[in-house]
Amino acid sequence: MRLTWEEPYASEWERLSPCAARRRLPRWDCTVGLVAGEHAALLVDAGSSLREGAELRRQAEALLGGRRVTHLALTHPHFDHVLGAAAFSGVEVFGAVGVDGVLTRGRDELAADAVRHGLDARAAGEAADLLVRPHRLVCGEWTLDLGGVQVLLANVGPGHTGHDLAVLVSGSGGSPEIVFCGDLVEESGDPQAGPDAMPAQWPHALDRLLDLGGEHAVYVPGHGSVVDAAFVREQRATLAALFGVS
Repeated sequence: MRLTWEEPYASEWERLSPCAARRRLPRWDCTVGLVAGEHAALLVDAGSSLREGAELRRQAEALLGGRRVTHLALTHPHFDHVLGAAAFSGVEVFGAVGVDGVLTRGRDELAADAVRHGLDARAAGEAADLLVRPHRLVCGEWTLDLGGVQVLLANVGPGHTGHDLAVLVSGSGGSPEIVFCGDLVEESGDPQAGPDAMPAQWPHALDRLLDLGGEHAVYVPGHGSVVDAAFVREQRATLAALFGVS
């Protein structure tokens, strides 16, 4: 199944291949991905609030020609990537092993972090209260067959957080492989190392990303424009120098 590109939503999404697209959300420039197969569809990350998650679901299912989003992958447990997850009822949710504990015990901190960044307190609290835990926890790798489209979920962290999940979309029909990197890679600004980052491991997580995608893949950062392997290697060198690791 190819994604449809009729308005009203096509102009807000960037086509990556006939079966994959992404959208840069306003305000925090967070990236969300969409991958379509013949019988299933995967959304990568869920936005920063229930309202944003619901709008993403409407747009994604319009691009799918009215078909449902069936799977949701959460790349890491930060508010701008997960607080929209409750808008995806009936969808199978994936995350890295251990992320369920963060999303359960850390709900108040997720909401507080969202408010610190400017989200309305009521919207942040509501999204945190209703936040869903992943149904499937990825330890190493997990393959999804969406119907003619193979997707690999890979636990490549720790790095940006203790629970970083990457999504590899296999190339076909002349399309390159696509790697959704989460915030392990950022293009629109310097990589952000918060209190839950693991700096000593971050460069090694980027090594695993590069092994996963290879030299000719398209790498989709958590924030910013699509990049190539050379950009990921450069960011790896910057992080290694910054944190004093090899």
